[in-house]
Amino acid sequence: MTGTDERTSAESPGPGGYAAARLRLLTEGARTGPPRRAALAGLTDDWLAGLFAAGAGRPQGVSGISLVAVGGYGRGELSPRSDLDLLLLHDGSDPTAVAALADRLWYPVWDLGLDLDHSVRTLAEARRTAGEDLKVQLGLLDARHLAGDLGLTAGLRTAVLADWRNQAPKRLPELRELCDERAQRQGELRFLLEPDLKEARGGLRDATALRAVAASWLADAPREGLAEARRTLLDVRDALHLSTGRATDRLALQEQDQVAAELGLLDADVLLRQVYEAARVISYAGDVTWREVGRVLRSRAVRPRLRAMLGGGKPVAERSPLAEGVVEQDGEVVLARAARPERDPVLPLRAAATAAQAGLPLSPYAVRRLAAAARPLPTPWPAEAREQLVTLLGSGRPTVEVWEALEAEGLITKLLPDWERVRCRPQRNAVHIWTVDRHLIETAVRAAALTRHVHRPDLLLVAALLHDIGKGWPGDHSVAGEIIAKDVATRIGFDAEDAAVLATLVRHHLLLIDTATRRDLDDPATVRSVADAVGTQGTLELLHALTEADALATGPAAWSSWRGSLVADLVRRVGALLSGDVPDEPAPAAPTAEQERLAIEAFRTGGPVLALRARSEPVPAEEPPGAPEPLGVELLIAVPDQSAVLPAVAGVLAVHRLTVRTAGLRTVRLPQDVDEAGAGEGSVLLLDWRVAAEYGSLPEAARLRADLVRALDGSLDIAGRLAEREAAYPRRRGLLAPPPRVTVAPAASHHATVIEVRAQDAPGLLHRIGMALEKAGVRVRSMHVSTLGANAVDAFYVTTGAGEPLPEQDAGSVARVLEETLRAP
Repeated sequence: MTGTDERTSAESPGPGGYAAARLRLLTEGARTGPPRRAALAGLTDDWLAGLFAAGAGRPQGVSGISLVAVGGYGRGELSPRSDLDLLLLHDGSDPTAVAALADRLWYPVWDLGLDLDHSVRTLAEARRTAGEDLKVQLGLLDARHLAGDLGLTAGLRTAVLADWRNQAPKRLPELRELCDERAQRQGELRFLLEPDLKEARGGLRDATALRAVAASWLADAPREGLAEARRTLLDVRDALHLSTGRATDRLALQEQDQVAAELGLLDADVLLRQVYEAARVISYAGDVTWREVGRVLRSRAVRPRLRAMLGGGKPVAERSPLAEGVVEQDGEVVLARAARPERDPVLPLRAAATAAQAGLPLSPYAVRRLAAAARPLPTPWPAEAREQLVTLLGSGRPTVEVWEALEAEGLITKLLPDWERVRCRPQRNAVHIWTVDRHLIETAVRAAALTRHVHRPDLLLVAALLHDIGKGWPGDHSVAGEIIAKDVATRIGFDAEDAAVLATLVRHHLLLIDTATRRDLDDPATVRSVADAVGTQGTLELLHALTEADALATGPAAWSSWRGSLVADLVRRVGALLSGDVPDEPAPAAPTAEQERLAIEAFRTGGPVLALRARSEPVPAEEPPGAPEPLGVELLIAVPDQSAVLPAVAGVLAVHRLTVRTAGLRTVRLPQDVDEAGAGEGSVLLLDWRVAAEYGSLPEAARLRADLVRALDGSLDIAGRLAEREAAYPRRRGLLAPPPRVTVAPAASHHATVIEVRAQDAPGLLHRIGMALEKAGVRVRSMHVSTLGANAVDAFYVTTGAGEPLPEQDAGSVARVLEETLRAP
């Protein structure tokens, strides 16, 4: 059926013709994007006009009443499940007739199951309501005539626009506050894994707000790419409505592949990247626009006083020199009048570094001129260019805004072509709160606070910028990143030695945190492997700072004073080994006084002894403000060395609804004079765990000990208790988590075999792991358990019954059995 046929069918006042034509339009697939939205709006216009004419009883010459589309429908942008925003405008001469007409309009819409936002008002009522309700006024700015008295609608548009422009100095700050409050609630669209396309910052609401600012004639948004960004989000919302059959703006994870397919995209990552790109454009346009609004309003406030002081005339904006070719004007960094970007290839970096150092925004007009006129930097870069890049990266928080200004005009990818692969790239990991590119800049911001702790701050800052650059390539991002980092370092002018250090930092940027939290630091092989990878004290120092900056920039779950202390301990040991101050076989760390007391008591009594207490040690002075502690309290348990201790302890904690945040296990050997009677040499298993209650308060230590005694002697059926609870209170089914993965870490220890487990954290997980290891007949010598968000990352040092590492074939078999156990429902 042609478009003419569709309209003919829809012109019938009855809903049947419109419904059929609407369905054909949405399912035929011939039109998508703006053409389909416009066609759907036109189809709806004709149907409503027909309803209006039939309801009014006067198809021609209706006066004193009109039907007006407002909001998104007023803009002619109807998505498949959009609601209809309608205003029945009248002159107040016949309220009874207006009420009857309203019924004849609204009920057919409701009969079709369409969402309707409707109102009936006179012109005076519409203006008064708009003056009281900012959202109503924003909707009326897009008022569009559908049927009835055209003059009445034109009068509404004229009056509303005049009111908006007259009241702009008051209403625009209200609008900005509304946008800021919404951003606080919904977050940044370009960083969310499940973004709200409409409400999140950088979404469709913000695009509409920018249109309203432009309509005020007070300021205007940067137009480059803005219309395309808005169209992208609308296209995604259309596909979301069609694929889900619901009027939703939330791009949920489970729907992203289907939406991507609807749009003809490769996969959900490509979809998210397009959404993030669009949101970045709208967010940047918003930043620039609101900054301009503030500048204009401030200038209006002071202009009368200045004129009075200067005797009239327009004041000349003061320009303060900041650097060669760069000045400050009106609170922004702009180019000097004598600046010649076409002759000065370093000027973009100089202007950016100057702006960041001054804590001032970089003028969008200056950035646009730099992008259009600046010549490419030679290869390798001159020393000044490299120094300006380092200055920009070391400026702290202001770096973010300046970097985004350069991004908006494509200058970053001109300077660093490899940036294109990570720009707006999503990270499907709940621990990460940023996209890859923003995480890299955030790491540089964090590293800027640590530059006083390293001998080469320039290498630290550039490594922070490049450490995840390999995430745009297939395979291990650290391996790919090493190659890219070396190439970039050479291109921007570092010598071969410095380039090699940067490549090493990128290759091993996860080494310290992974080793410190998953390996036995008392094992000489652990320290030796890190020392071999790092090579020098200087590189170790840089890697330590990069590790902290990277973790802090990842998210709250990635860093804490506990993790920091583990990393610091590892760095201390590796540094000592590199300096030759310690032997290859250091003695294990001695237990604390409390740990020794508990171990002796456990050995004397022959049963478990435990202490449950809040952590008492102070946070280190260098700890960044707000750095999160591991949640929960410390649980110390000492048990005479025996089998099945790990699954027993883990099972008891699960029964009591205690979540294990971190866990360590080791064997402590007691001297022969452990008691007055000389009971002989013995060994005790010492468990130092951090636990938290799922909800409610912590159980009493006596109850935990009583249940642990029963678990160890077999009288407490842990598996049965957990199964009963699961049956009675099944957990909500959410996203399908990736399957667990169990591997053997090669050459990780000379004294034990290291089994690594990565799985979705869940009640009883550690109990299941312990039971599987017990059944496999291996002995857990020590373990290092940590939880990152919803992910458990655990390492178990296991041996044979004789205390030797497992043969390679046996180790592989244990890993396979453990993985199969964890995969089983």
